[in-house]
Amino acid sequence: MAVTLEQARRVGYTCLKALLRFAFMVANNLVAIPSYVLYLIILQPLRVLDSKSFWYIEGVLFKWLLAMVSSWGWWAGYTVVEWGDDVKAVSEDEAMVLVNHQATGDVCTLMMCLQDKGTVVRQMMWLMDHIFKYTNFGIVSLIHGDFFIRQGKAHREQQLVLLKEHLEKYYRSRNRKWIVLFPEGGFLRKRRETSQEFAKKNNLPFLKHVTLPRTGATQVIMKTLVVPQENGTPAGRDTVIKENKSKGLQWVIDTTIAYPKGEPIDIQTWILGYRQPTVTHVHYRIFPVKDVPAEPEALTHWLYQRFIEKEDLLTHFYETGAFPPLQGQTKAISREMTLSNLWLVVIQSLAFLSGGMWYCILQYFYHCLF
Repeated sequence: MAVTLEQARRVGYTCLKALLRFAFMVANNLVAIPSYVLYLIILQPLRVLDSKSFWYIEGVLFKWLLAMVSSWGWWAGYTVVEWGDDVKAVSEDEAMVLVNHQATGDVCTLMMCLQDKGTVVRQMMWLMDHIFKYTNFGIVSLIHGDFFIRQGKAHREQQLVLLKEHLEKYYRSRNRKWIVLFPEGGFLRKRRETSQEFAKKNNLPFLKHVTLPRTGATQVIMKTLVVPQENGTPAGRDTVIKENKSKGLQWVIDTTIAYPKGEPIDIQTWILGYRQPTVTHVHYRIFPVKDVPAEPEALTHWLYQRFIEKEDLLTHFYETGAFPPLQGQTKAISREMTLSNLWLVVIQSLAFLSGGMWYCILQYFYHCLF
């Protein structure tokens, strides 16, 4: 089939746009990430004198970096519509966020849609696959205190011990509020077949749009971060309260990401922007932590039920283009998530100005020394 001149122009424009976006992203990373690191090196005395102020500043810088990543998708027309409970109402409380996982773009989507949720982004902790430690953003996540988890049966028990130690050491000492994890333990396309075989052997529902979650990390988080209540939370839960009078984990936010036609966005698309503008749909359900069972077997069942509900939500979405209404509602209500272009431009400008400033400073010291 012959290619028309119009088609050739369209392809050429798409390739040129992708190349320019990639160049901008590389430049963005080269100035923003080193600046983040250098600012925090300079602020190390503050970390000793006033740890709370140090981690507040680090959180602000971290949020700006995530806003920078969000801008790549936002300016390509990859927007978000939100459904279900309004999580802004619990943005100042401690919460565990459970998310289904389809592609690398899921993380970018969360980076974007949590930007307008108060202090959430600067006070959140991510649980992610250890491979992300070796990406361009790995040094940022290491400094921020995110946890990199290694997958596989051979590492599972050790990783859960390390997770518990990590939470005890960093979660409340750095004033973290939200912890985000992907309980499926991998992308849908990679885990679906294995999950379906497991479901068949254990008389569990057959799932197509999600997989059955792995429960180890969730159990550790619940056991470590939930504070015993006066009305009698089961004994034996560990807590890390220390001096800060934390109320502990108060909410579980079940988050379901849906892409039109079930076609997820990956990180390459997010960066290069060669896909047509796309609206990603994010659904939230908020559960009080007191309603979440503590015992491992009961918690596993509870988690399975959440992902079975996700299956129903996604089935409804793919059939109708919308999520179903919440219980007690007659009509589902959606909310368009928005970002300020002016704010994003300011963030990008600060990144490049910081990069220029640090370059001049380092050049000055280089010439002084040599």
